[in-house]
Amino acid sequence: MEILSILFPVFSVVFVGYCYARRFKPNMDSVNGLMLQVFVPALVFDVMSSKDFAILSYQWLMLSGVLVVLGSGIVAFPFGRWFGFPMRAYMPAMMFNNCGNLGLPLAVLAFGDGALEAAVVLFLASNLLHFTLGVFMFGGIVSWKGLLMSPVNIATFLGLVVNFGGLQVPDIVLTPISMMGQIVIPLMLFSLGVRMISVEMQHWRIGLFGAIICPLSGIIPALVAGYLLPLDDYQFNLLLLFSALPPAVLNFLLSERYNQRPELVASMVLMGNALSVFVLTAVLWWRLQG
Repeated sequence: MEILSILFPVFSVVFVGYCYARRFKPNMDSVNGLMLQVFVPALVFDVMSSKDFAILSYQWLMLSGVLVVLGSGIVAFPFGRWFGFPMRAYMPAMMFNNCGNLGLPLAVLAFGDGALEAAVVLFLASNLLHFTLGVFMFGGIVSWKGLLMSPVNIATFLGLVVNFGGLQVPDIVLTPISMMGQIVIPLMLFSLGVRMISVEMQHWRIGLFGAIICPLSGIIPALVAGYLLPLDDYQFNLLLLFSALPPAVLNFLLSERYNQRPELVASMVLMGNALSVFVLTAVLWWRLQG
């Protein structure tokens, strides 16, 4: 029942978004733009600027998140070669997971409100790699100016300035920022459900293999990182949850943008997110029972 109480709210909101999209076919471009440019930066700033947020206590967790992303590529590579998958489409989908749409709400529901800080740290590490290494792997050119001007990165920088500088943001300013940040989790889940309707189920073979290999290739380096680095049990549990997440929807969008077999990436994203309920149930049962 504990695991059901964690997973049901998450996937029920995704399902509502999917059903709504099937009926009304909404255009979510402006909503997704608002989320990336306003709501997610607000959440990041709210977390980073908190006087209770001690980023140095998450240094090993952030490093572990980077190792999971890179390590998952090492684990997934031979499978892709063996089965003859197109590597520019396959590899990013295996390395960059849904740590935003699914990772943030799952972390909070599984481990409490205090887990949001750690989940945001992992999200930021993965997000930075996704828009640099991930874009490069899809065949794109990394825009360093675009990275510097990204609202999420600007919010991260400003939040750290406030945090390290011991500055006090007036409540009259912080309250609306916090309110906008609270929109992120339910809106991300709803948006994920809407996005799923535009992904057609084709190429089931690579989709099924991707759904299996993605969490497997993440969990293995997470176990290695947990053994090598001084993570406490709480952070290690969050890292394992992060490592078991399915491919990010952003992979599908980037594959479309750079024309890297989007139909194959779509199958991996759709089947990976659909089957993730079983993988996440197993991981949560393992860690919560422990």
